[in-house]
Amino acid sequence: MPLLTLTNISLQYGTHQIFDGIDLTITRGQRLGLLGRNGAGKSTLMKLLAGLVQADSGERWQRPSVKLGMLEQDLPEASDATCFEVVAEGLGELGPALAEYHHLSMRATEHDLERLQKLQEIIESSDGWRLQQKVEATLTRLNIDGEQTLASLSGGWKRRVALGKALVSEPDVLFLDEPTNHLDIPTIEFLEEQLKEFRGAIVLVTHDRRFLQQIADTIAELDRGHIKVWKGDYRGFLNYKEHLEAAEAKANAEFDKKLAQEEVWIRQGIKARRTRNEGRVRALEALRKERSERREITGKASFSIGDAQSSGKRVVEVEHASVHLGDKTILRDINLIVQRGDRIGIVGANGAGKTTLLNTLLGKLTPTTGKVSLGTKLEIAYSDQLRSELDPDMSLMDAVCGGQSFVEINGHKRHAYSYLSEFLFAKERANTPIGALSGGEKNRAVLARLFTQTANVLVLDEPTNDLDMETLELLEEQILNFAGTVLLVSHDRDFMDNTVTALLVVENDGRVSEHAGSFSNWEARGFKLKALDPNSRNESAEAAKPQISASKSPAPTVQAPSASAPAPKRKLSYKEQRELEVLPEQIDTLETQIAELENLMAEPSFYQQGHDEVQTKTQALADLQAELEVKMERWLELDSD
Repeated sequence: MPLLTLTNISLQYGTHQIFDGIDLTITRGQRLGLLGRNGAGKSTLMKLLAGLVQADSGERWQRPSVKLGMLEQDLPEASDATCFEVVAEGLGELGPALAEYHHLSMRATEHDLERLQKLQEIIESSDGWRLQQKVEATLTRLNIDGEQTLASLSGGWKRRVALGKALVSEPDVLFLDEPTNHLDIPTIEFLEEQLKEFRGAIVLVTHDRRFLQQIADTIAELDRGHIKVWKGDYRGFLNYKEHLEAAEAKANAEFDKKLAQEEVWIRQGIKARRTRNEGRVRALEALRKERSERREITGKASFSIGDAQSSGKRVVEVEHASVHLGDKTILRDINLIVQRGDRIGIVGANGAGKTTLLNTLLGKLTPTTGKVSLGTKLEIAYSDQLRSELDPDMSLMDAVCGGQSFVEINGHKRHAYSYLSEFLFAKERANTPIGALSGGEKNRAVLARLFTQTANVLVLDEPTNDLDMETLELLEEQILNFAGTVLLVSHDRDFMDNTVTALLVVENDGRVSEHAGSFSNWEARGFKLKALDPNSRNESAEAAKPQISASKSPAPTVQAPSASAPAPKRKLSYKEQRELEVLPEQIDTLETQIAELENLMAEPSFYQQGHDEVQTKTQALADLQAELEVKMERWLELDSD
């Protein structure tokens, strides 16, 4: 059943056409993911659907009595308001009365009794006590303490409170604008669970591909003012899009060939012009008009990291390092070695100490106890999550290129305009102040500035926030092609899977454990991050200092064990031995099935089938790939024992 409908919607900002006659329908229970490049109009389209923005032309229809909820991209501002009061605001006009009654009833004096009486009358006349129970039930469901003030909460908990405000009215349509920004992995997984239980429709904008895959059942992509809708999950959409772009390129090539032939004909000699067909001339004019109105695919971001000379083999060595802040232990008894060429991801809950670990490894922070030794010939390119290297008052060109007309990249001089264009900045944006750029543009500017440097150690702290998916994928490619060492902090699970070969997991007690493989490999072994209890580190620093015991070996390091003293292999049980023997055959079978499906889906006729058939095959491929990954992981586990 349709809840919201946009019909022939057009919107233009200045000379930029945002939407060009788009149609979109949101139905009951639908989970729609909105995709598109930064600036394509995703947030604007969401606001159009919510009735917060008016289109230049077209019609918006909303079914009567349909309730809308919105989870804004920006976190709620820190204030003395309690969580109960903020969540109650989601009830509309009655929310402030409930919030004030709750506040006064907790701290009432004789002077407040008259006001409490009036508030009670307002609440009773509007069935407010039932709504108060909804607020309390929402707080319980999200595990929020209603008496805590917003100012006392971390970013992840503020996001929970904002979600409670959006959910308390039980909306029929919930709008989510970049809900995972700045959230840690435990909070993202908690949000996924809450949204899976939500019974209403969802309209979602996110750059987190795994989150999108988990939540969305329909994908709508904004592209050059138009919208393409795919009924299915994100992975299926990627296959659909690849074939759609190939078909579009082929059609455009055939059109351009025909236009070129007609242009040759019209320019023939006098005899040809005397006898030419006027209908053919009119057809040529129509072809010219159609070609001039074609909106080309925007160029993809194209950048590379400048390579410096190789560093020494050992990049960082940490011996029994601990970091204390007052009476709190942030990091505890770390022992590890980072070697040249390692690509290491750092994960943990917000507040666990990931950035502290990064600064300790880089020598920016001296540990309270222990020792950190940096290697030789290190050239470090570092980008922090706060974009502190960007002055909001500087122009884009000054911030990225140092005010110079040319920059030197890998020994070659590049004009500043040309270099900025590789990060999708038009020439006219070069003098725009940094403070006027969007979040995605600021992040691209950070990357543009970072990659003017030569480096053999690349350090990225939360680089994925606000990036569109195409730029994100290109960044992944550049990290994989980078010849040096990579240290990466991110909450984007797919990004970690695609870029790192080992993890440093910052535990909530301050310890750091090292694991080979990607984030998914680590998850497959049964590990899971837990949200940090803010009171979990209130023990004294003295009591938290590591106790060295002869019976306890030091923490494992990234360095491989010596070949002269290999670790003894665990003897496999009979059942495990049989499992190991049949796994190669099972893996071969799965790889054959995957290859057959991929060949089938590569045929141009595949996407001419019915949607259900395409979706079934796409899901089957995803299932086989997931099963293959599990089998490979199990084979590696048994074969190494």
